[in-house]
Amino acid sequence: MADDLAQHPDPEHRPPLWRWRAFKRSPFFPATVIVLIISAGAGLFAGSYTYAFANPTPRNIPTAVVAPDHGTAPLNRFLAGMEHALNASLRLRPYPTYAEARWSLEEQRVFAVLDVRGRGVRMDLASAAGATVAQVLGQAAGKVGRMSGVPVTVKDVKPLQPGDPRGLAVFYISLAATIIGFLGAIQLSVNASALNPAERIAFMIAYALLGGFTIAAIVDQGLGALKLPFPESWAILALTMFTSGLVFSMFNVLFGRWALIPTWGLLVLLGNPSSGGAVSWPLLPSLLGTIGRWLPPGASVNAQHTAIYFRAHQHAFPFLVLVAWCLLSAVVFWTWRHRHPGGRPPRATPMRC
Repeated sequence: MADDLAQHPDPEHRPPLWRWRAFKRSPFFPATVIVLIISAGAGLFAGSYTYAFANPTPRNIPTAVVAPDHGTAPLNRFLAGMEHALNASLRLRPYPTYAEARWSLEEQRVFAVLDVRGRGVRMDLASAAGATVAQVLGQAAGKVGRMSGVPVTVKDVKPLQPGDPRGLAVFYISLAATIIGFLGAIQLSVNASALNPAERIAFMIAYALLGGFTIAAIVDQGLGALKLPFPESWAILALTMFTSGLVFSMFNVLFGRWALIPTWGLLVLLGNPSSGGAVSWPLLPSLLGTIGRWLPPGASVNAQHTAIYFRAHQHAFPFLVLVAWCLLSAVVFWTWRHRHPGGRPPRATPMRC
């Protein structure tokens, strides 16, 4: 820089390349980059949530059907009216008995059961499987029944808990675990940078366990919003926080001081809108509905949701997703731990005479 100044002492005659190099070496360059990133991030943040939540539209809704051979006429009129009203198709799955269809509902393979009874149709919904889907189907069914002349009975056989009438509490606690999880890793990197990689992982486990307990205790015991299966919900929240922290740590060794950008993009811009917590997967844009369950926020919502409302039908898949992200992040972090911005130099071995 001093040599450049000596070669171009007159500011008016300095070439544009010199000015660009000087700007890149100044503190104004990273500040300008941050301004641009924050501006783009604000638009992407608003856009991703608006795209997913502003106008939830049904597409293919898995629906169980129990109908005798002689009772298909009213069912066909009702289905035609539903597809016209929803501007979407119901993905029908026939079952020989109501018990088998109800089991499929408990397994969350379908979101409704249509049971033909005489000249009418009974629609069983499960708000606990998807409050937004149940609301859309319930509102459409009554109107279609009156217009088609088919008597329709709508019943919510799996309602939400009284403290969570809109079914958003699971989304909120999973969102808290996700964001606090990687914020904790950021704070360890900034304010406890002397920690070695193994020590950093140990402290992430510590804050994940304590933070998961705190979230579950406040929501259950403190606010009474949800009656949680406490040990399982605590474990899911802790695993979510630990996974989120490891994801940031992985990006930290790959991208250094810019690690927050890919972490925020993966977990917040993409993961949370597609998690199915605020808007059920059948109402999300098809791409988000497909990839959401493969990301940590979606897996957390899925596991927590089933633990609370479908305890006898918990699935291994969301836990496998969270563990897979943990293992991937841990392997990358440990492999490139020498690039981790922190740690302590090894102690010198005292010489013996």
